[in-house]
Amino acid sequence: MGSTTQSVNDLVSSLPDKLDIKARSLLVTIWGDSIAPRGGTAWLGSLIDLAGSFGLNERAVRTSVFRLKNERILSSRQQGRKSFYTLTPSGELLFQEATKRIYSHLPKTWNGEWLLIFSERRKLSDPLKRQLAMELGWLGFGELGAGIYAHPNCAQEIAERVVNKLGLSAHIAFMKAAELPISGDFPAHIIVEKGWNLPEIEQSYTDFITHFSPIQNALKSATHLTPEHSFMLRTLLVHEYRRALLRDPTLPERLLPANWSGNLARELFYTMYRLIWQNADQYLLQKLETRDGRVPDVSVEFTSRFGGLQA
Repeated sequence: MGSTTQSVNDLVSSLPDKLDIKARSLLVTIWGDSIAPRGGTAWLGSLIDLAGSFGLNERAVRTSVFRLKNERILSSRQQGRKSFYTLTPSGELLFQEATKRIYSHLPKTWNGEWLLIFSERRKLSDPLKRQLAMELGWLGFGELGAGIYAHPNCAQEIAERVVNKLGLSAHIAFMKAAELPISGDFPAHIIVEKGWNLPEIEQSYTDFITHFSPIQNALKSATHLTPEHSFMLRTLLVHEYRRALLRDPTLPERLLPANWSGNLARELFYTMYRLIWQNADQYLLQKLETRDGRVPDVSVEFTSRFGGLQA
């Protein structure tokens, strides 16, 4: 029993060195997965402690938090000698949309409708073009060329928030294309191949499976994973799955290649998360300090992840 326990904890300990972890991105994951469901406020010292498990030093954490504040994702408030950070309203919206994608327990159904976005490229500066393409890409939009973007599942109001945030509403037109048949002679794969690099997206899922499958196998026979290692594993699990999911438009099954790795990655992610979430919370409660002192109970959003987390 001891050797098995040691091996699974060792596997988790070695994981940060195998992954390309950036401090800012990891803090976003920690915030979204652990802090936002518990009130969304944290003392800077708590963040430094939590990030330290992954080998991030105090300077890296402070720099990343400063950047997130400049990006208006976080706001700060001083209480005595301590700095407390919380999500801004725009930060909350950003996290809400990401949360829906990451923790949804069922694939979306598709009615055959595409959301198309047309941009006035000639009237946009190059930086704005790049920013628009990047932020739509984060929502899973494929770029068809000439400033045209497509998505089979994204709600228009979500894309409109990005457009409005960039101040581009006067230069953007939305259209829903319900006439593109999903059967018969219309080759829908042409749109898919033009809009998305599916081999690249699939490779991200394959990498995720490669990193986490050995740990899942070890968990089956291990009787104990320390709270700190559980927190590390849960955070890295979300972090890497989120990275793989980032540019995945979650295309309908009929538009995907056979044996799509994203399906296996999704099941692996959900299964492992359910196994370790409570143990990870033990460590979080030891380290997290909020402005009011007491750490709030988890939100309804948290307990409803994957269709319902069982205590």
